[in-house]
Amino acid sequence: MSKIYDVVIIGAGPAGLSAGLYAARAKMSALIIEKDRNGGQIVTTEEVANYPGGIKEETGPSLVARMVEQTEEFGAERVKGNVVDVDFTNDIKIVKCEDAEYQAKSVIIATGASPRKLDCPGEKELTGKGVSYCATCDADFFTDFEVFAIGGGDTAVEEAMFLTKFARKVTLVHRRDELRAAKSIQEKAFNNDKIEFIWNSAVHEIKGDGMVESVVLENLETGELTEIHAHEDDGTFGIFVFVGYIPQTTLFKDKIELDKAGYILTDTEMRTNVEGVYSAGDVRQKTLRQVVTAVADGAIAAVQAEKYIDHKFGH
Repeated sequence: MSKIYDVVIIGAGPAGLSAGLYAARAKMSALIIEKDRNGGQIVTTEEVANYPGGIKEETGPSLVARMVEQTEEFGAERVKGNVVDVDFTNDIKIVKCEDAEYQAKSVIIATGASPRKLDCPGEKELTGKGVSYCATCDADFFTDFEVFAIGGGDTAVEEAMFLTKFARKVTLVHRRDELRAAKSIQEKAFNNDKIEFIWNSAVHEIKGDGMVESVVLENLETGELTEIHAHEDDGTFGIFVFVGYIPQTTLFKDKIELDKAGYILTDTEMRTNVEGVYSAGDVRQKTLRQVVTAVADGAIAAVQAEKYIDHKFGH
């Protein structure tokens, strides 16, 4: 009979690594499965300035490397694998990868969410070099610069207002002729002198050699293309994309309860609607998606999983 782990953690971003650390420190047998590279979204971040206690000039990769080292020190196992199916119907949960199958008394889902992309030329190449998906993470880098915020929902408008604390000018680009954000939020944005609006437009292309230097906008009514260059004194500007997130939960549809957008629903103890199954990090329904909240989720999920196992399996 194959080994039955105390906990199998799906995903090795900050939430999954934190869960692995707490589980292993509690002497639970823990397995972390990651299909890609450790660290999730944070490994694409050049500088992590808002993680409490982070070292000077902290980068995403350096923070993750230390997290991985900690989980290994306490004995959490890690494997590379692509989870293709799960069975949560019995006390012993089954997690199936393409080339292996794992059994566990509990499962923590930490598969994350990825920002919805614009899918335009230049976006991928200039991500982290002027293109960002997180105002809280990167606004500070654009102090006294101009920035463009793309989107028209609550998040886009709220983040545009947050950006005005740093940037000298914020231009909100929206593909419709009116915002989708709540009226109260819209009102604040319209009353903010630093915010300008470009309507009925979408990003056609982002250009730059090593950093963003211009953006080409397409008027969706006329098809006209307009290229906007960075001010010559600046040489660059920021493009913040807020067109939604895609939670990585396709695998769990019909297995656990999700909200309309596909995020996993949990209580404050990270419990899903299935006993013994927990969720942590960006994949669950929450208001703030940051490393600091992800690691907190992971810690809570692991502690709750330990309590569940003690109660259910009596050890």
